[in-house]
Amino acid sequence: MDAPSTYVTMPVGVTVSYFSFELDPALAADPVFDLHKHGKMEIALTVPLASRDHLSLAYTPGVARVCEAIAADQELYPDYTWTANTVAVVTDGSAVLGLGNIGPKAAMPVMEGKSILFKQFGGVDSIPICLDTQDVEGIVAAVKAMAPSFGGINLEDISAPRCFEIERRLDAELDIPVFHDDQHGTAVVTLAALRNAAKLLGRRFGDLRVVISGAGAAGVAITRMLIAAGIDGANVIICDSRGIIHAERGDLTPIKAELAATTNLSGRTGGIAQALIGADVLVGVSGGLIEESAVAGMAPGGIIFAMANPTPEVAPAIAHKYAAIVATGRSDFPNQINNVLAFPGIFRGALDVRATTITENMKVAAADAIAAVVSDDLSADAIVPSPLDPRVAPAVSAAVAAAAQADGVARRPAPVAPEQRSAPLSR
Repeated sequence: MDAPSTYVTMPVGVTVSYFSFELDPALAADPVFDLHKHGKMEIALTVPLASRDHLSLAYTPGVARVCEAIAADQELYPDYTWTANTVAVVTDGSAVLGLGNIGPKAAMPVMEGKSILFKQFGGVDSIPICLDTQDVEGIVAAVKAMAPSFGGINLEDISAPRCFEIERRLDAELDIPVFHDDQHGTAVVTLAALRNAAKLLGRRFGDLRVVISGAGAAGVAITRMLIAAGIDGANVIICDSRGIIHAERGDLTPIKAELAATTNLSGRTGGIAQALIGADVLVGVSGGLIEESAVAGMAPGGIIFAMANPTPEVAPAIAHKYAAIVATGRSDFPNQINNVLAFPGIFRGALDVRATTITENMKVAAADAIAAVVSDDLSADAIVPSPLDPRVAPAVSAAVAAAAQADGVARRPAPVAPEQRSAPLSR
């Protein structure tokens, strides 16, 4: 989603936009650039390599015995390589943050960031991979070709609608989990937050009337997940840049046509203002600002999740005038809807049982686990845990592993007490 830049004044007196600036010698003191210099991650050894004996075990001649064993029995592969705990973080640079299509090289700092979050919060190793193609066939072929090197594939910052086909095809053709975090991570945390908001307000979850502003990757995934979790699709209205999605529109993509068939069964038409009349919930994932007059049409005491970052669709001060509970995608306001609550634990759980895919039930289980972490301490300003809460990833991973077993996609039992392999990063 496109989003305007946020400007700050650095200690050196230079005005800098986090999203747009020219390199200048005066920025040498910029702490953002200082932190990113030479990258944010490295590969570390897990075995000693200080003697001839170590060399002969880790490399030749010892390694040949392991290769022969794997060649004879492919099931040994994840036990004797790092693949069982390693994920590829794959992008084509086409939809990076609020920057848009900036290409693979400019996307690398974000992919490195994703990788260190995997390690720190889920104990999952990952490799950032930025592909120099935006062709669907090229991306699918490249990921399939590299898949044997990994235990899972995390797709990242790939623009809609190509992202839907890429994920669908890879999920069907690979026997390891494939997860587009921009879709499903956002949807999982949104579901967790909405469950707790409804609980706090004493509302029946399935009766909520929901408007989703944005029909890109996140909006589509949120719609599907909320319906899968019990929201009545008849009471869900989705808006794109041209207004309400309904079955009579002749300009719908196949994905939007599919949504039109299962939502907005009253056939409401118009724009976001018409969609919000009487709504209990607004979920914003569009980046487009929503006028206060439109928000004023919502039912009293509702819920607003304005998640565009850095500029929410509805300013929190305005949202609080019309809603009892407000969340954003920003860390400087309460109730941050942050994907880091979801993806480290989801992959940790999937890898622990060597799942072949990530099912809808696994995603719902992840959302329920996130919601449960703060269920005893709910307040209007605390409907989701902090991204730094150490209870989150273990709870999510255990729930995901159990759901994988229940759905029959696990290839081994979950550990009784899954080891959390996260550790402080060293550089």
